[in-house]
Amino acid sequence: QVQVVESGGGLVQAGGSLSLSCAASGNIFGVNTWRWYRQAPGKQRELVASNHGRATDYADSVKGRFTLSKDNAKNTMTLQMASLKPEETGVYYCNADLIGAPPKFDVLYDYWGQGTQVTVSS
Repeated sequence: QVQVVESGGGLVQAGGSLSLSCAASGNIFGVNTWRWYRQAPGKQRELVASNHGRATDYADSVKGRFTLSKDNAKNTMTLQMASLKPEETGVYYCNADLIGAPPKFDVLYDYWGQGTQVTVSS
């Protein structure tokens, strides 16, 4: 079964740091694109960071504070979050486009994790 699973999250004080991880597993060759979304209470889901190959992009609101890294060999990805703000409280979701197993190596689009809660207290 192909799946994407997040870990990490929790409660942190404003100005603190937190790390989120995401792992893709199943009958796959690798990961084509990684993304982190977040959804604050009562707001729409927004894209926080994404990675495709060597290119990583961040929402303007998190640039300089969030860092996305990945381990291609393990099909994992980590989002390091620093200087967190109370308004960044919400559910954080990992999303990935995966690369199917050989011989097809087809792209498997839009796999979502279950979400992990991040709460930043003031």
